[in-house]
Amino acid sequence: MKMTVPRTLAFCYLSLLWQRETITLSDLLRFVEEDHIPYVNAFQHFPEEMKLYGRDKGIFAVESWPDYEDIYKKTIEVATFLDLPRFPDITEDCYLHPNILCLKYLMEVNLPDEMYSLTCQVVKMTGIGEVDFLTFDPIAKMAKTVKYDVQAVALIVVVLKLLFLLDDNLEWSLSSLAEKHNEKNKNDKPWFDFRKWYQVMKKTVDEKKQKWEEARAKYVWKSEKPLYYSSVDKPVAYKKREMVVNLQKQFSTLVDLTPTTEKKKPSSFQFNWIEEDTDRTCFHGHSLQGVLKEKGQSLLTKNSLYWLSTQKFCRSYCKHVTTYEESNFSLSYQFILNLFSFLLRIKASLLHEEVSLIEKKLFKKKYTITKKKSSRSKKVRR
Repeated sequence: MKMTVPRTLAFCYLSLLWQRETITLSDLLRFVEEDHIPYVNAFQHFPEEMKLYGRDKGIFAVESWPDYEDIYKKTIEVATFLDLPRFPDITEDCYLHPNILCLKYLMEVNLPDEMYSLTCQVVKMTGIGEVDFLTFDPIAKMAKTVKYDVQAVALIVVVLKLLFLLDDNLEWSLSSLAEKHNEKNKNDKPWFDFRKWYQVMKKTVDEKKQKWEEARAKYVWKSEKPLYYSSVDKPVAYKKREMVVNLQKQFSTLVDLTPTTEKKKPSSFQFNWIEEDTDRTCFHGHSLQGVLKEKGQSLLTKNSLYWLSTQKFCRSYCKHVTTYEESNFSLSYQFILNLFSFLLRIKASLLHEEVSLIEKKLFKKKYTITKKKSSRSKKVRR
């Protein structure tokens, strides 16, 4: 297995995972995009004595951003190839544990703090917080590591479905109740209003996404130090690079581009919610009283319904879910998936798959009942 730039990134993630550092795979890939980690044209940072030409061009001439699924698969490939032993245990005090990551992402997407206890309950009920489930073991029969960040946001999606159903109906009726209560009881702790949260988040994410798309469009893929196959191609490569630089200077003069601001330091958080910010409401301290009810000493959701994201899994050993099609799902569910997908820079289908896998663990009885029903109906048809 030959080393490449994406495999080098996978190797870096393995080292972070071994050290149990407070960086997820999505953070690592975002730091690459933000140029905090050399990836595109990484050879420019090599010392002068390292002469690159010929086949090196095929290795280091990277012209695409790293993909989450691709790096994830390469991580397992590299670890298996190196025959690495079982990694250090992912325990409850580790950053990569779902309880800690859920708290981080709840803060990130401006959801109430009270949701944290519900995510912890789902973690306990599904068993995905167990050490053996979370710890990466490359020498195991079926080597696989957990997508820690994707799993954490999928847990939040499941809790949102438990609370609000997300069927384009119940969440809005609950929002109307919360709005009326907040108007009458302005001095009390406000009830969480899903509609208001949706409006705040949509505006914020749209602005962030626009800046991200502009930055991607403006990104200069060509390196200052061009690569060439042989010494014969060297003058041609440098001549082309000189022409590109001159054209960029001319266009920047015509457009009158403002000088680029200083690059920000890398951060695990992309959104910052402050209580004093009048333009953007902070929902961290809002109550879930409007969607929960007391029964004895425990709290139950007022919503007693739940729809499963999918009931169809592959028959093969992989147990993957069927293809995600937006048109089959409510607009609220699509918004939630797209919000978290942008946050982690992953495909919505990947997150939907993780949601389905958690639901399969949480609603074992529902899945077995639907399987029995479908098998019976097939027998009747026959």
